[in-house]
Order: sequence, then structure tokens, then C-alpha cells
Amino acid sequence: MKILVLNYEYPPVGGGGGRLTQKLCESLAALGHEVRVLTAGMAHLPGRETINGVLILRPQSLRRKEDTCSVLEMALYLITALPTALWEAWTWRPDVVHAHFVVPSGVLALAVKMLTLRPYVVTAHLGDVPGGVPDQTAGLFKLAAPLAWLVWHQASATTAVSSHVAGLARKAWGRAPEVILNGIPPLITPLPSPRMGPLRLIMVGRLSVQKNPLLAIEALSKIAEEPWQLEVIGDGPLAEAMKAAAASRGLTAKIHWSGWLGEAEVRKKLEQSDVLLMPSLQEGLPMAAVEALWHGLAIIGSRIGGLNDVISDKKNGNLCDLNPGSFAAAIHDLIRSPDSLLSMKRESLTLARHFDFAHCVASYENTLRTAKNKK
Repeated sequence: MKILVLNYEYPPVGGGGGRLTQKLCESLAALGHEVRVLTAGMAHLPGRETINGVLILRPQSLRRKEDTCSVLEMALYLITALPTALWEAWTWRPDVVHAHFVVPSGVLALAVKMLTLRPYVVTAHLGDVPGGVPDQTAGLFKLAAPLAWLVWHQASATTAVSSHVAGLARKAWGRAPEVILNGIPPLITPLPSPRMGPLRLIMVGRLSVQKNPLLAIEALSKIAEEPWQLEVIGDGPLAEAMKAAAASRGLTAKIHWSGWLGEAEVRKKLEQSDVLLMPSLQEGLPMAAVEALWHGLAIIGSRIGGLNDVISDKKNGNLCDLNPGSFAAAIHDLIRSPDSLLSMKRESLTLARHFDFAHCVASYENTLRTAKNKK
């Protein structure tokens, strides 16, 4: 198939949704499909390049930061990407278009279908669905709700990255999507061994309101005298506030700040860790958690819908109420019970088998082929 992929975020720009798109595109290309990605351009990135068999098109979008994108910048992506999208549809004639995120990429796919009759599949990730990240997108969906509904219902097929996101989409738009869980290629990971030394905690991702990093500092301050260490991978608008909070509570010596790291470096850090800490306010299906499963980490996370697919409570981790005391107690229990920690880490490796990326790719490939044949 010829597949035109639309995503306003694609590495090095964006977060987990962009990384999933990249892995999926490269896997489809390796299977013999022709894949082109239309994403947001930035001044320091080439406008056109081929990486691992995928042609990446980046018309300038006036986006300012790799890790954050405003509503205005999403709108600019639509405006600047539309001419290229139409040109590709008219000249290259893709068999199917795959849009990641209902808004804004799905809007672009809808425009392409209306003007060129190219069928499209849309994948919902979380923040692009009403109720996914309400503190950030409630205003957006008051304005864009009718358009988002049209994007969803004009698609030849709809998918969602988790059962939580699928439920939100069904509630908002009355059409249930296929759930295709995010995955990664299986890793050969030795069985976890008993912990030696301090409990090694790790946080991975954008340090934003959604990820709720300040709660982690509050929780750890309650057990400051216990033997633990925290590795923080990532950056974002709350990075300095998080560092200041740690310093004011005397935790600086127990926390290492790595900033953004490459994929190989992140995996090395995960290999050296015991517990992934996720005090998030909202999640779709976090890739960091899926990778943590394959590395045999226990996961301590918020009691929210988006983590139910990766945390089996009391088995491979703990689901905590959104308060520092609940997180502190869960961490403290694992420090005091190495046997429970070891059992949880081994259970994560068992659960990881549900997130085999080969199955993920095959499911998307089948959905795209079905959509192609509907035109």
C-alpha cells in the first residue's frame, strides 16, 4: 500500500504519540509498504528526508518548541500542511491516509478526503478526545466539537491506543473505535534479581501539569530518610519548579536530572531501575510504561483510566490516589518489602507480552488495508 501518515508531531518533535507513529511507520516500510509522513516543520529540521525507509515531509509550521505545541501552532500546522497534503494526494495518490490525533491531524485528513476522495483512518491518543485532558482542551472542544465529530464519523475506520481512550471517544462521538494497544519490539530481559542498595525510582516524560511531577516530590519528601534514589528523564515547563521543590525539601542529593535522552540511553536507565513512578493526572497509554514492563519494572501510578492497561493493582505495581500520602505509602512498602518488589517486577514481564509491537503493527496494517478497500 501507499500510506500517507499525518501527525503534527514526529521525532524529534513531540512526545509518545510521535514516537509510536515513527515506530509504526518504520515497521510498515520494512514490510514493503510505501510510507510518507507529513508533520510539522521547524527551522532546524530538514524539510524533506528519508529515515529508515520513511519519507518525512516537514513544511514550515512556525512551531517554536519541540516538546510543546499550542492551539495556535496546531492551527498553523493545518494551514501550512494542507497544500502539501493535497499535492501528495493528487500526485502520489496514496491508497489510504492515516491520521494520528483527531485534532489537528484528523481535520487535515478530513479536508484531504473531501477534496481528493482519499479514505482515511484516524487514531485517538488522549488529548484529542473530549475529557482526555480536560484542563488543557475543554475550551478547544467547545469550539471544535462539531468538526471533531465529523472527523470521527467520516473516517473509514477509527482506532484508539487504550481501552480508556476508546471509552472516552465512544462517549463523546457515539462510535466505538478498535483498541490497538501501543507496543514495542520484545526485549530479551533477564529475570529480575533481589534488590541491592536503595530503591531505584525513575520518571520518564514531559515535566508538565499533565504528568504531575510536583506530587512526586511531595510524596518523596514524606519518606526522605528512607533508602531511595530518583532518576528524572525529560524536561518541560515544570522542570525548574520541580528542582526548586526538591531543593527546598533537602532532596537534591537523592535525585539525578538527566534531561531528554536518546532511546538507547533511556533503555539503559530503565535497565538500572526498579520502579517507574507515574503520578499523572491523565494518560492514554504511556509508552514509558510499556517500555518499563518489558524491562521488568514495577509501576507505581495514579488511579486513572489510562494506566489500567499497564498496572494490575497489587500485582505488578500499585494504583494510588492522587495525593502525596498514597504514593509515599506505596513506595515505602516496596522499600520495606524486597520480596513484594521482586514479585511485581516479574509480573511486569508477564504482562509485557500483551504489548508485543508485532501484533500492534499487524492490527494497524489490517485496519489500513480494510479502509483502502472501502473507497
